Amino acid sequence: MTGEDERPVLFGAVYSVYTRIARLALEEKGVPYRLSEIDIFAPGGPPADYLTRHPFGRIPAFEHDGFRLYEAGAIARYVDEGFPGPPLQPADARARARMNQTISLLDAYAYRTLVWDIFVERIRAPAAGRAPDEAKVRAAVPKAEACLGALSAILGNDPWLAGATLSLADLHAVPMLILFRLAEPEGTSPWPRFPKLQRWFEAIARRPSVLATPSPIEGVCPAPDGLTPGA
Repeated sequence: MTGEDERPVLFGAVYSVYTRIARLALEEKGVPYRLSEIDIFAPGGPPADYLTRHPFGRIPAFEHDGFRLYEAGAIARYVDEGFPGPPLQPADARARARMNQTISLLDAYAYRTLVWDIFVERIRAPAAGRAPDEAKVRAAVPKAEACLGALSAILGNDPWLAGATLSLADLHAVPMLILFRLAEPEGTSPWPRFPKLQRWFEAIARRPSVLATPSPIEGVCPAPDGLTPGA
């Protein structure tokens, strides 16, 4: 256990998918930490001194005992390797490659499609008084279904995306899918075609780490029955 002054600090926002990925790793490892809120969408953008932590002004960033880091994937790996607790990366080379492939898939193909093209347009745009870009949503639907299909194929008959145990791949996926499935009907209608992935989602959504790191939108826009975290 680290002392109060030695706790790592995560700089990010509770609404952020990538901040949540890092938070999930910290929660799963049982690491006490402090979340320093940085709103990159605030008028004027993030504080000017934040650019010394992240030169591109994105979130999250991280500091532990004078060591600074940015990018959620790097932070999550550091948390896993730098602190005691259950390992979040498989020891087996093939399982670890599968984990890394899944994380790469999520970053390259799923995040933009599931979160920005569908969730933001279907949920965030109306909340901001803007009509959804229906053409963007329609174009994203086949890509979203391809992402779900790829994740389902990777999962196969295993309980977790990298095999028998929870890994960083699962923690990378769940924040994106939680937001995606809030967007009706596009985020809810494909799930019956991927029953194994749906069972995986229902299992991970009930984990204490996920319940401890909710996005503010979840309480405002609950998911349909059977897909609600903690249900």
